[in-house]
Amino acid sequence: MDSRHILEIVDQNLCSRMDLSKHYSDQELRKLIDACLDSLEQRIPMIRLDREQIATGVYNNRRRLGLIQPFLEDPSVNEIMINGTDGIFLEKNGELVRCEERFHDKEKLFHLIQTMIAWVNRTVNESNPIVDARLMNGARVNAVLPPIAINGPVITIRKFAEKPFDMDMLLEKGTLTRTQADFLIRAVETRKNILIGGGTSSGKTTFMNMLAGYIPDSQRILTIEDSAELRLSQSNVVRLETRNANTEGRGEIKMRALIKAALRMRPDRLIIGEVRDESALEMLTALCTGHEGCMSTAHANSCKDMLVRLETMALWEGHVSSQAIRQMIVSGVHLIVYLVREGPKRYVREICAIDGIHQGEIQLRQVA
Repeated sequence: MDSRHILEIVDQNLCSRMDLSKHYSDQELRKLIDACLDSLEQRIPMIRLDREQIATGVYNNRRRLGLIQPFLEDPSVNEIMINGTDGIFLEKNGELVRCEERFHDKEKLFHLIQTMIAWVNRTVNESNPIVDARLMNGARVNAVLPPIAINGPVITIRKFAEKPFDMDMLLEKGTLTRTQADFLIRAVETRKNILIGGGTSSGKTTFMNMLAGYIPDSQRILTIEDSAELRLSQSNVVRLETRNANTEGRGEIKMRALIKAALRMRPDRLIIGEVRDESALEMLTALCTGHEGCMSTAHANSCKDMLVRLETMALWEGHVSSQAIRQMIVSGVHLIVYLVREGPKRYVREICAIDGIHQGEIQLRQVA
């Protein structure tokens, strides 16, 4: 009898012993699990149990996130990818590995998703099959349900370091040079508007969080994100988070609405999470109306590509010309930092300043 079947037997026994009208403390729940294990060993004297492993598995199923809890607690795991019932893959120390464990029941996967998103008041179902959320520890969660996901519920969890990276840690890892670090620290202190670009998992949010740490504590900071991930140590920080529509299709709060609201909240600095739609126009408007020292991120393949992406997203609004948007970029954006990821290594490939417009094209100058 393998450990998975033993775990299911103990879990069923636990369920039969629990008083559903009572709230059990963690200690009480663990005592009940131990009693179930004692009972199993008495009924099957020859059985060999790894009591600690079974007890932890049952407890995780009841109080935490079950099968994936050990991966969430493993500091060497950066990302957890659950491909329905087909398998679980981990990015561990920069390498992609397949786990021996996997989910055997799509219903349990769906229940896991509901557990993860419940505390941030997000909804996911067949009519709204895609959801972004965050766990209590700050990890980012994306879930996609059937019929969009063919092989069952798909979950991707991006973990963040328990202790945010500081400049010294990134220098030690080779993420940037000392010259680049000094240049960027000075840029934050002198209130330059900075955009950080890069591919998926290139470290954009981590890098922005580190740079934002150099904002003086005396200033009021507003952060705006789809899923709140930034962790700033300053005392005057207001965190805003977008909201999905409810089951009736109402109540959605988009990033562009939050940017407008933030401008009325007397911000000294705006820190805007990943811009991926027409909210880019709202961001550029904010940067061009006296709000200095702001930061944001976007997906891009180079500093030059960041300009194209920004212009394209702003054009989705439909009522502003390309020429006007380019002028807003030149007026509002001072620096672009481009990050790349090569295997486990993430580093700054270029830092460019915007040097005006020549013959209708925005000019870039590499500065570090």
